[in-house]
Formats: sequence, structure tokens, C-alpha cells
Amino acid sequence: MNDSAPVLRIAYLYPDLMNLYADRGNVTCLERRCAWRGITTRVQRVEWNDRLREGADLFVIGGGQDRQQELASQGLTAHNADRILAELGAGAAMLAVCGGYQLMAHRYRSADGGELPGLGVFDAETVHPGSGVPRCIGNVVCAWNGARLVGFENHGGRTYLGAGAQPLAQVLRGHGNNARDRTEGAVAGAAIGTYLHGSVLPKNPHLADHLLALALARAAPGYTLPALRDDAEWAAHRAALRAAGLRA
Repeated sequence: MNDSAPVLRIAYLYPDLMNLYADRGNVTCLERRCAWRGITTRVQRVEWNDRLREGADLFVIGGGQDRQQELASQGLTAHNADRILAELGAGAAMLAVCGGYQLMAHRYRSADGGELPGLGVFDAETVHPGSGVPRCIGNVVCAWNGARLVGFENHGGRTYLGAGAQPLAQVLRGHGNNARDRTEGAVAGAAIGTYLHGSVLPKNPHLADHLLALALARAAPGYTLPALRDDAEWAAHRAALRAAGLRA
């Protein structure tokens, strides 16, 4: 039973640096799905030299190239790491995509041997095997919660989950975390990491609503997320399945 529509605070981390393959569309998707339900969203854009001005119920960070990822790592370490970890510890949710996912693990070791520190949200680390090893590129389909997720991946780094990590999904088509163990992404509490670009949420409305439910559990405990029809979203989902060579 919903007495009143809640307000959802979204912190969009480094949008000018981390926006490969339309990752910005994830924030737009979340805003629209909230608006259609009468939920008010307040989006705080956190640029490279910014500090979080207020708390957040949901953090979103996309992917970026190596230089942009290095700058984002500097911004996180210098200004926002402690605050983000505190908010996650208090029940905030997160969507971290590709390079953002790598920065939310323990570390990223580049092909030249350099290392970027991560926040340690996920018990994982990423190692780039070098320019002589093919990148993980292409359409991805994964099994998730009795359903399927679709997306596109393009990453050189291989992410390996630690003993305390839980994968987001199991790869049916594509490479996933490391092209070896068939895992894709990671989950830690209400935080989700994934390599799925595209952007991932518009054509996976079930994942979008799962993320919103995680965030609203903090923003408005007891609030029930009303269903949407999602005809266009599921049509896009089916088209992505066909592009990956699977039956819709």
C-alpha cells in the first residue's frame, strides 16, 4: 500500500568521463520509470573535482577509456570514496558499468603494469592481459533470476571474483567477467556491477525495476513499485536476443 509517492536521490558519478556506449541512458531510464509512477527523482551530477553535496539512495557510474578511468579513480580517492562507502553501508544501491564496475572492485591492473585503486565494494580485481590478447567484444546474453539479461560488452580487462563475491549472472552468449568462468558482473548488498553496456537498463526493464526496488527500500521503506507495461522495452530486449543469435 502506497500512501504517497517517494523522492529518490540519484548520484550520477563522473558523467563527463564515464559514458561509453550510451551509459548515460541508464540514468534517463531510471528517471523516466520513476516519473511514470509519480516518483520524484533528484539527480546530483558529480564531476571530476566535485564532492557529494548530499546523500544518495542510488549511485550510477558508467564506463570509460583508460585515461578517463584514471581520472575517475583520482576523483573517487581524493573526494568521495569514504562518503560513497558510508552511503552503501547505510543501504544505498548502486549500478556500476564496465570501467565503473572495475573501480568499485579492489583494483585494476593495466596492461603496462600500472594499478588503479578501487573502492572494494566488490570482492574482485581486474587484470588487463596485454594488447596481444583479444578484447572481450560483442553481444551478451546472461541468465539472471530465472530470466535473461541482454547487452553489449567491450573490455580488455578480465575481472576475477574473490571468494566473498557473488556474480550477477551466468553467461549464455559472450564473454562476461573474464571469458573463462562464465560469470558476468557482481553483486554486493544493494550494489550491482556489470560489463553490460547499451545502455543496459532500457532494454532490461526487469533489472531496472530490481535496482529501483533496492534503492526505494532505503528511500521509502514499505513502498510497492507499481508495474509498467514495458511493451517497447521488451521489444528492444527481444531484438537484442536475436542479435546475439538466441530465440526471443
